[in-house]
Amino acid sequence: MSDALRIALVGNPNCGKTSLFNHLTGTRQKVANYAGVTVERKVGQFTLPSGKSVRVLDLPGTYSLEATSPDEAITRDVVQGKIAEEGHQDVFLCVVDATNLKLHLGLVMEMIDLGRPILLVLNMMDEARRRGMQINTQKLSQRLGVPVVETVAVRNAGIENLMGALDAEGFRKPDASLSDTNLSGTNHEKIEQILKDVVVFVDHEDKRSDFLDKIFLHPVFGLITLAVMMFIIFQAVFAWAAPFMDGIETFFGWFGELVGEHISHPLLNSLVVDGIIAGAGGVVVFLPQILILFFFILVLEESGYLPRAAFLLDKLMFKAGLSGRAFIPLLSSFACAVPGIMATRSIQDPRDRLVTILVAPLMTCSARLPVYALLISAFIPEQMVWGVFNLQGLVLFALYAAGIVSALIVATVLKFFQKDKSQHALLMELPSYRFPDIKSVWIGLLDRAKIFLKRVGGIIFALSILLWFLCTFPQPPEGATLPDIDYSLAGMLGHVLQPIFAPLGFNWQICIALIPAMAAREVVVAALGTVYALSATDDDAMSQGLANLISSDGSLGWSLATGLSLLVWFIYAPHCLATLATVKRETGSLKTVSFMTIYLFGLAYLMAFITYQIATRYLGS
Repeated sequence: MSDALRIALVGNPNCGKTSLFNHLTGTRQKVANYAGVTVERKVGQFTLPSGKSVRVLDLPGTYSLEATSPDEAITRDVVQGKIAEEGHQDVFLCVVDATNLKLHLGLVMEMIDLGRPILLVLNMMDEARRRGMQINTQKLSQRLGVPVVETVAVRNAGIENLMGALDAEGFRKPDASLSDTNLSGTNHEKIEQILKDVVVFVDHEDKRSDFLDKIFLHPVFGLITLAVMMFIIFQAVFAWAAPFMDGIETFFGWFGELVGEHISHPLLNSLVVDGIIAGAGGVVVFLPQILILFFFILVLEESGYLPRAAFLLDKLMFKAGLSGRAFIPLLSSFACAVPGIMATRSIQDPRDRLVTILVAPLMTCSARLPVYALLISAFIPEQMVWGVFNLQGLVLFALYAAGIVSALIVATVLKFFQKDKSQHALLMELPSYRFPDIKSVWIGLLDRAKIFLKRVGGIIFALSILLWFLCTFPQPPEGATLPDIDYSLAGMLGHVLQPIFAPLGFNWQICIALIPAMAAREVVVAALGTVYALSATDDDAMSQGLANLISSDGSLGWSLATGLSLLVWFIYAPHCLATLATVKRETGSLKTVSFMTIYLFGLAYLMAFITYQIATRYLGS
């Protein structure tokens, strides 16, 4: 790759830059952070028709090179050649939204002023034509003194022309002498002159977006639409995933039996079957549900709906001490609190940013989904309500809603302790509605699957082996009458912790599982699988699925009150060291991390206690 063409994509947010990056690189891309900062670095590779390799860098979106956030500072420093790890860029692809040239050309003019080699990519040309806009790209190239290529990234249109231009090295440093017009004044005045010469507006209105905005941005119908949309998503998570989950569960059961038949040593057999296969299989089974949830989130993001949801919720969120800009970081936290907390860098007000960071862990991240799915399937019957709604889906929706409501309540409480109670106006660009880019959605799902499976193959695999060891040694003494795990290190620790959690209805097996779950929430599923596999006293109990085993009717069953209490515990408990480490890195304050940990565990204990006591009294033990 030493002789590869090095290009970087630069442009405003919502210009279609990421879709273009996905179409150029496909799955040949890597995501990491820049050294010393928590800003995403996305690099990919592709090959031109001539066979020449290209290394492409997708820079964070920015409206100007006058940076106001860490993301924008990275883009500025790469453009100015200040980041040594990126080295020299042969060309910058300036991606602009053809429907919003007046705004997006501002960044292009700044790039031209720097004298960097540029190829202007005029994206979303189909949308511009649909609105009746006529853009003379030849004149635009002449006025700017840089080459121009038309694309429609979401449909792969124009990609061949772009690759042809790169192959022929049809890019260059801006040359004012090539312009057939003497542009003068500020960049804003120059843009006005250019648009007057190269763009003809036949119809100024985007009728489709205007019609949809009347629904989605309506103060009443918009909120109803958002609630219905989220409700449907959580129904689909259970309804669509069931056959895939059954298939995965069957496969791991068969695989465990197959491998177990060839391992005669009892301890080694237990390690492989009960520790590794059962631990990994107990988590992988929830992959379909996670991918279905992410599918909907990616579709909403690609369609241009998410910024509108932020705008719609701004007034409500302000009353709770948050900003409308907090919506997208909080929505990202449904995937994982780590990128959600990192995304708060887009919130310029330090007060709003800190409150958003503190409540982000209350959003129900994908790591909670395996825990919720296990407990819901064990204790909530699979039946329809009113002949339409899946009861398990309703409970899942209620758990997500509880996290959201709790976050708003916590933010409201924090608001009373803030000295600065001034309001900050929400200013953000609302992109045009568009059909989701299927390729970008597919790549997003593939990335999420890789991340999830990597966690299973890494931290969960390691913790499953460690937990098996703690649950297996020391071996029981001669004449022991209890299951072997009762005499192990884990069993001893579980019995020590059990009195602390007894008011919540947690038994000693749950106490054991909560400890490795501090590393990652979904580990609790693998941990329970290992603990109960080693707790079983007969083959029939061991062959049961974990959900059947812990259900009220199971051979090692919990009470309904215990199941509900554990569900509520995981709404609040900060079982994720990566999240706490990210908060420390983003705020630079151990005090903030300590406060977050204490208040979340305190809420978890209080709400689980209330749930267990009420459920025991009214639903029975």
